[in-house]
Amino acid sequence: MTVTDRTAQRQDAWATVYGRRLVITDALALIWVTFGVQIAWFGFDSRTVAGSPADLALGYTAVSLFIVVAWLIVLALYDTRDPRYIGSGAGEYRRIVDSAIRLFAFVAIVAYAFKFDIARGYIFIAFPLGVMVLLLTRWMWRQWLGAQRRNGRYSSQVVLVGSLNSVEHLATELLRHPEEGYRVVGACVPFGRTDTTLSSTGVPVLGPITEAVRALRLVGADTVAVTSSDDLGAQAVRELSWELEGGREHLIVAPSLTEINGPRIHTRPVAGLPLIHVEMPRYDGTTVFLKRAFDVIGSGLLIVALSPLLLLLAIIVKATSPGPVLYRQQRIGLNGEPFNMLKFRSMRVNADSELAALLAKQGRGDTPLFKLDNDPRITPIGHVLRKHSLDEFPQLFNVLFGTMSLVGPRPQREGEVALYDAAARRRLLLKPGMSGLWQVGGRSSLGWEDAIRLDLYYVENWSLTGDVVILWRTVRAVLAPGNEAH
Repeated sequence: MTVTDRTAQRQDAWATVYGRRLVITDALALIWVTFGVQIAWFGFDSRTVAGSPADLALGYTAVSLFIVVAWLIVLALYDTRDPRYIGSGAGEYRRIVDSAIRLFAFVAIVAYAFKFDIARGYIFIAFPLGVMVLLLTRWMWRQWLGAQRRNGRYSSQVVLVGSLNSVEHLATELLRHPEEGYRVVGACVPFGRTDTTLSSTGVPVLGPITEAVRALRLVGADTVAVTSSDDLGAQAVRELSWELEGGREHLIVAPSLTEINGPRIHTRPVAGLPLIHVEMPRYDGTTVFLKRAFDVIGSGLLIVALSPLLLLLAIIVKATSPGPVLYRQQRIGLNGEPFNMLKFRSMRVNADSELAALLAKQGRGDTPLFKLDNDPRITPIGHVLRKHSLDEFPQLFNVLFGTMSLVGPRPQREGEVALYDAAARRRLLLKPGMSGLWQVGGRSSLGWEDAIRLDLYYVENWSLTGDVVILWRTVRAVLAPGNEAH
């Protein structure tokens, strides 16, 4: 058996085993939800569906069993366990929701056609609850799979093929996100020598582009990722695909599109050419209305729910250090307009006047983001407030009054905005957020370039679903902050 055969078997094995585990947890989740709702709604008494023929006497136990089986079938039909979608991205979650919506519509049509009067409460609780439990179990599996992939397991072994610059860029991005399931094991570049490595990542060069398939099988990889190169025309890529073994070896074409999210990309075949359409981001009309409505409702509910905690934190800040409870600092908001951002005071009074001298003392006077190591201005309770982001809760009022958003780019000072180039100024196309990709992607440990990159990615790819995901990740970051939070 060749190295390629053993690798392919290993890849097929983990995907098959993982898929079976998903089937088991999906079935257990649906059985628990569907029959649990049935018992909660009707009790343990056997009930018959109203409108069913006397000779059929369809009971709700049979309906629950039908829903569970049909739901499992629909989950399979919509590829919710396909290795291409599991473990990363929103595709897996989106397919789970889409399959549930279609199953709900199918049950409604069947009930209407055969005049079954299925209890509405039973249906309207079982389906949304089933979706939520499925999403939760898949999220838990995703955490486990991500941990395995960060340790080098359960991933596709990838050989990159293309120009030196494009290969180095793709290698950097894939190495930065091992949880996505692609492990770079080598590269083939023009005039590549086997005794060299990529300078930026240390990935070994396996030879020139013409020897990509040989290199793939030599190292036991299963995937070729083609990037841009003058040496790789359309015919060369086709011939490369012909040399790969179907079902065991895979071809990925990575276009020169970076920091663009999937929903903005659409492929359309035209005259035999797979043209990629990239939608331009829009910041007006319905999208702005939806985001503002989400902010108002979300911030209003959070202010009401957290009002006892807000009052307690205000008392603690006032009792532990002299000075006002709230701290107002001017930040730059939408379209470059300044606004006063609210925070619980976590530093001593007149801390801003000490900043320049402290930065100069640490040799960071010209450093963007104006961060200090072991900042002596922070009060004892301020360390706790800042680590768990409790000092930022008053920004809910900024959101409610329209100067900030629940999710958005990082709010920055005027001095930081003055350092923006033309690309970075696109951050100002959206309101700054209480949270954002910067909050869940590293917080205080982020450098200037990474913070700008994450903010630009958010601005270019904003969606309401993405905001919900970021807020969920924010809750985790607040409850369990890592060493990067200070």
